[in-house]
Amino acid sequence: MRFRDINGLEAQKNTLIQSVKKNHVAHAQLFHGSEGSGNLALALAFGSFLNCEKPSDTDSCGECSSCVKTDKLIHPDITFIFPTAGGKKVLSENFMAEWREFVLDHPYKNSTDWLEKINIKQGNIPVEEARKLIQNLSLKSYEGGYKLIYLWLPEYLSISTANAILKVLEEPPEKTLFFLICNNSENLLTTIISRTQRFAIPKFTDEEISVNLYNRGIDSVRAKEIAMLADGNMHKALEIAQSKNDNLHDWFANWMRYCYGFKVLDLVPMADEFDALNKEQEKQILEYALTIFREIFLVAGGNENMVKLEESALDFVQKFAKVFNIGNLSKMTELLDEAIFHIDRNVRAKIVFLDISLKLAQLIK
Repeated sequence: MRFRDINGLEAQKNTLIQSVKKNHVAHAQLFHGSEGSGNLALALAFGSFLNCEKPSDTDSCGECSSCVKTDKLIHPDITFIFPTAGGKKVLSENFMAEWREFVLDHPYKNSTDWLEKINIKQGNIPVEEARKLIQNLSLKSYEGGYKLIYLWLPEYLSISTANAILKVLEEPPEKTLFFLICNNSENLLTTIISRTQRFAIPKFTDEEISVNLYNRGIDSVRAKEIAMLADGNMHKALEIAQSKNDNLHDWFANWMRYCYGFKVLDLVPMADEFDALNKEQEKQILEYALTIFREIFLVAGGNENMVKLEESALDFVQKFAKVFNIGNLSKMTELLDEAIFHIDRNVRAKIVFLDISLKLAQLIK
């Protein structure tokens, strides 16, 4: 992973690079950012830069022996610790093959993805991990560079594990660095936080997400639509892109036209279509509706300059805002939130869709 592989976050990249040039690299850093942020990607790129044999002023080379091993997640001086089921026989080192596949696919995934991959319902980082880590840190570096410890999702540390690593976290062996990659720093023990240098990673901008998707072969219009739905979450953006639910706007526009015209005979077969989708696709449609309703509110309120939509979606919103009962907007968004809640809990999608459609039909006018 190179810094150049991460679209955006230029200020954060520069801060990390300057810390190396000024020899101010903290021995324990907490990369904290919300789910789908670039915290793991940045930590990986930083590690590559630190151990690169011939780095440039702004990035690791990607060609030296260290970079090649780091990119494949097989560098002997790099240790990864992450949630497992706990116990001596299920430590992180037993899941390295799965971890490599998981991260190399893309570094923006979440704990649910990981636990599903290793078929574990409830993960944790047991005290045996700390004991094994301390034992390994007593050994010298294999290749003479930094020994890097990546602790992914320290929120899963048990209290005994956290207490066991406090001393080594505060006073690690020479040329040993800890990178804690965290989504919910408020769930960490204060004793852990106090021993790290906090490094905040912001959400991705819509432009950064759309460029990333475009570089992955997604049509530019579709990429912008997904970026708007993702709300800065790269993981969510990639999930939407992979779902192949690529006619969101047309589907939504037809739905609203049928609701506005109270065309029940058209809504019933549309409910069957909705029912045939998977849960994530159903939620994407409802979340897209929430997004469009917010844009309609902006247009109706004279704040069209704040609208993010383009082309056909913008044209639809401009026209629909003229006939939309803006006074019922809060009720409609509540209905959509409630529908997403029911879909999450496996209520029959067809029933949810027909119910919300009839209620929206009454509120739109």
